[in-house]
Amino acid sequence: MSKTWLITGVSSGFGYEMTKQLLEKGDIVVGTVRNVAKVQSLIDRYPLAFDCQLLDVTDVPAVQKTVAAAFEKHGKVDVVVSNAGYGLFGCAEELSDAEIDHIIATNLTGSIQLIRSALPYMRKQGGGRIIQLSSYGGQVAYPANSLYHATKFGIEGFCEAVAQEVARFGIGVTIVEPGGARTEFRYGSAKVAALMPEYESCHGFLDMLDASKGLAPGDPAKMAQRIIESAELPQAPLRMVLGSQALAATIRRLKERIADYETQTELAASTDISE
Repeated sequence: MSKTWLITGVSSGFGYEMTKQLLEKGDIVVGTVRNVAKVQSLIDRYPLAFDCQLLDVTDVPAVQKTVAAAFEKHGKVDVVVSNAGYGLFGCAEELSDAEIDHIIATNLTGSIQLIRSALPYMRKQGGGRIIQLSSYGGQVAYPANSLYHATKFGIEGFCEAVAQEVARFGIGVTIVEPGGARTEFRYGSAKVAALMPEYESCHGFLDMLDASKGLAPGDPAKMAQRIIESAELPQAPLRMVLGSQALAATIRRLKERIADYETQTELAASTDISE
């Protein structure tokens, strides 16, 4: 049975791969872009199934209007995918105020407002699925990625809480945590701050962004397929890690965190009120 999807940021990366695969299998996609030219071939090939909409997710009223129009036009939206976002590289001191404000508005506030806008409609229609594209960088932090991590750690906390709030309405929430993939996120859309020589030892990410130095291991088409398949599961997985390197790094960091907490048993108890 075909589904209707609302996906932000479909001009490249996972959004584009998901949209292409969904249209090929006969689903309807309401896909948002900031540049229609990048998806013109899909518009031409799927004039009825691909409902392309211009949207900048930093424009909250526009997000609300786009979501409302999607549900009103199509009657029901089965899956909402919050995908729009980008990477910002640079140490905290290297980032400008404008760069900080924009990535928060895009990756964090934009995702929050998209989900909030969709919830009333999903609740009234009796259920649905929300998929939030995060990153294993929502669990593991590296130098020169502080603001990107801030947005991903933040949206994961938001989604984990929302999942508990809306489960009673038949709405499932999945946080997708991909590792490095061969998409424009790494080799095109990533932004780099004005770097300072004082932080040169933290600038190893420059090699990662240079395709000539080696490509990321993740296959965006396979990752998109796994995300699509997750919407068919009767129970939404809260988190889904894509990429063996990402999973290994996440497990390693979580074990380190647990070990650190376990050393604090006496310290934590020492602040309890003695009865």
